Amino acid sequence: HDLRTPLAALVGLADTLALATPRLPPPHDETARVLRDQAQSLAEMVNNLLELARLTQGRQPLNLEWQPLEEIVGAAIQRLGPVLHAHPVTVDLDPGLPLLEFDAVLLERVLGNLLDNAAKHTPPGTPVFVEARVRGDVAEVSVRDSGPGFPPDVDANAAAHYGLGLSICQAIVAAHDGKLALENGPDGGARASFTLPLGAPPAIRAEPAAA
Repeated sequence: HDLRTPLAALVGLADTLALATPRLPPPHDETARVLRDQAQSLAEMVNNLLELARLTQGRQPLNLEWQPLEEIVGAAIQRLGPVLHAHPVTVDLDPGLPLLEFDAVLLERVLGNLLDNAAKHTPPGTPVFVEARVRGDVAEVSVRDSGPGFPPDVDANAAAHYGLGLSICQAIVAAHDGKLALENGPDGGARASFTLPLGAPPAIRAEPAAA
């Protein structure tokens, strides 16, 4: 937390330099833009580390509600529109999937991170698949791409080896009593999946008939 105040000042000062009027003469104008971008990246990294610490220490309250999964799938795809524009996305959700209890904001972030990874680490034009199935007492949600896949010795439980984004995904899924797994598909490409307990969704009361 002690890093946030000086980082905020650094980002503000760097932004002021990058947007100065009149513009700084070359090559200082380019240096100012790079400084701003790197400062913003560092600030985002610190925020992500703080969030990861809160999640792993159980200090991040979850706003749990029973809701359909397809809504956050659609929201994540829409939010990542510019990132996914070069990749056709196919969504295949089990029509029998029940309501699930989860924090919509956090779970949309998980899907967003998985989709972002799939788009950034695969060639343009290759498809991305989002699937959800009921597997026993859990729902399994997966994002599969058509790229080079994970290294051959991928450890399904070592999300931390693949960046801060996947570490946060793992922590969010664990906070929902689920598991994140990383593997290569049988036909190539990387597959990241996570589970959510089915639980017992509340019964939906029928609306009273109109008089």
